[in-house]
Amino acid sequence: MTNYLSFDIGGTHIKYALMSASGKILEKNHVMSPSNLDDFWSSIDEIILNYRNQIQGVAFSSPGRVDVDKGIIYLGGALTYLDDVHVKERIKQRYNLTAAVVNDGKAAALAEVWQGSLKGVSDGATIVLGTGVGGGLILDGKLRSGLHFQAGELSFMLLNPTNQGFDKMSGSLGSAVNMVKKINQTLGNSNDKDGLSAFKAIQDKEPEALVIFENYCQTIATIILNLHATLDLEIFAIGGGISVQPSLIREINRQYDLILAKDPVTSTVLTRPKIVKTSFGNDANLLGALYQLLN
Repeated sequence: MTNYLSFDIGGTHIKYALMSASGKILEKNHVMSPSNLDDFWSSIDEIILNYRNQIQGVAFSSPGRVDVDKGIIYLGGALTYLDDVHVKERIKQRYNLTAAVVNDGKAAALAEVWQGSLKGVSDGATIVLGTGVGGGLILDGKLRSGLHFQAGELSFMLLNPTNQGFDKMSGSLGSAVNMVKKINQTLGNSNDKDGLSAFKAIQDKEPEALVIFENYCQTIATIILNLHATLDLEIFAIGGGISVQPSLIREINRQYDLILAKDPVTSTVLTRPKIVKTSFGNDANLLGALYQLLN
């Protein structure tokens, strides 16, 4: 059997999985994300060596600006030690293995294209809600990388020009982390990062929590509308940790319809897209990175 090793590099953990060519996860685990490049490669090398005799290639999902053709991370986002890291070349030289690397938002889109809600869809997108707003655009059945490998960087959409700095961008206004923090702080919860407490307040219809949540979902619906008006997409698949909450997709759909209800011109001109949940949760980037490698 031909197997592969897939890594999902995050700010807190590096997740990894031994996977079959069909995308089945055979084993998976994680390690803490290092704070420097030497420790990063030490962690990766230790894992690869553990599986070296079982694998035919290595796939990576990474934050930042990634050249999928050359296998280079030009900018590592929050993980600045990944700037200008030549992943494909290093894996080839060190292990004589084929390798690929793809941006994490785009990896989530590829997972959906391969086996999820975007399978068979010509034009669609994933929107990944977390610290910021990640994304992946599928146009004519193919992942759109862009001339500078920046297509789908949804965090940098300008949403409110009256705000200052990054607070005017969707990466701040559409941040799930910020939304949860705001609810907890408003309710006086001691842990402002507690997503379960925030969503319990939403489910219990706490008025202050509901207002924050509804405004947040209106922001995501606005992002969807702007993308749809530009690209005419069939499906938007919403991912990220909070997507496990059924109320999220329901409320985004409701807010989208409210926007259209207040604007008959837009509702007449634009055919409404589907807004659904992604299919793979925390395993999406592992699966999408493997799909990039196989293709």
